[in-house]
Amino acid sequence: MIPAPVLIFAIGNESRGDDALGPLLLRQLDDRLKETGNTEDFELIEDFQLQIEHAMDMKGRRLVLFIDAGMDTPAPYSFYRTQTGEEAVLYSHALAPDALLKVYQQFYQASPPDCFVLCVKGESFELGEPPSPEALTNLAAALNFSRHLLLEPQAAAWDSQRTQQGGTIRSVQGSDN
Repeated sequence: MIPAPVLIFAIGNESRGDDALGPLLLRQLDDRLKETGNTEDFELIEDFQLQIEHAMDMKGRRLVLFIDAGMDTPAPYSFYRTQTGEEAVLYSHALAPDALLKVYQQFYQASPPDCFVLCVKGESFELGEPPSPEALTNLAAALNFSRHLLLEPQAAAWDSQRTQQGGTIRSVQGSDN
């Protein structure tokens, strides 16, 4: 089976307050894709954290979007291209996107697909709490932004979005978590 060209990967734990933002946004994007009938170009995956095994999910993709919530993220969100990390990844149960790219590169001996991170500003990550009102406002802004990404799923277009949208746009390695 040929994988969909675009992988959208949401990271988060719905039982930890604003950490639910990634999965919540992913589900809203899934609804949007179903409404437009454009589900064959996208695969959506949700998990609590990135693990080395997720490098296999990236194989054969043209583009990957990681969605997560972050405490130190500027409001309402941050969107950036992520690059392969410099540090070797030996053993880990939780990785940042740049570390996962390094695993991909080490395992496949090839460059990973173009990868971007959409990190939504969270306020409270307490166990058993619902998402905060501020985080839900940030989620709405991130949803509006990410709809533009779905319209033109190409790295050049996403690079262009980094300079045109209202969230904090940057180009660095690593994650905001």
